[in-house]
Amino acid sequence: MSWVLLRGLTREARHWDALPDRLARTLESGQVVTLDLPGNGVFHDQLSPASVRGMVDFARHRLQHQGIPPPWNLLAMSLGGMMAADWAQRYPEEVARLVLINTSMRPFNSLTERLRPASWPQLATLAARWHDAPRAERAIHRLTCQETALREADIAAWVHIRHTAPVSLANAGRQLAAAARFSCARQAPPCPVLVLSSSADRLVDPRCSQRLAAAWQASHQIHPWAGHDLPHDDAGWVCRRIARWLARI
Repeated sequence: MSWVLLRGLTREARHWDALPDRLARTLESGQVVTLDLPGNGVFHDQLSPASVRGMVDFARHRLQHQGIPPPWNLLAMSLGGMMAADWAQRYPEEVARLVLINTSMRPFNSLTERLRPASWPQLATLAARWHDAPRAERAIHRLTCQETALREADIAAWVHIRHTAPVSLANAGRQLAAAARFSCARQAPPCPVLVLSSSADRLVDPRCSQRLAAAWQASHQIHPWAGHDLPHDDAGWVCRRIARWLARI
């Protein structure tokens, strides 16, 4: 059974870095598939959907086009987590398992929890410097990552991604608006759900994951020091927690 990985706002498959390979080695079963969305990655020249529902429909069609049959396991981060929740609620027969990383959604979380007010000035500065790739990527790293040992290499790699597949400021705005408007159903999807969150997330309040897990009676694991980009900060921890969870369900 395939694992499908869904990234967050303005990010693409290459931003997973080592996680897909580590996940495949840890689980030793199933294909690991990374998907780009319109506006990002290989589809950076397309218009981003105006809704999370539209993003889900695009992703479903891509998997079908690639001949990868359902059901799928979805591992999703941030905006990708909203997609995964919508996917599992609207098409429950297609989703076998959900792993949600540092995501947030109405009706469980407020605006100031979904996007922490302390991050708003940094996001405004990021928007103003959007076309200055080194400054923009440095700002994103500062806002989303706690692991800084390879910061300069990370930023260089992210600048290269931005130069080869630039996300327009208009598409970034469309993705942010889609995330802000998204609201899932209160009822949990029928598949098993694992929620992973970071205690030092400076972008999304960790209480978002806590409340979602409580509402859906899902398993919840909290990383003690990672930032919003948990797969970047500690990919090994993510893979180990998934493997242990799978062994219990």
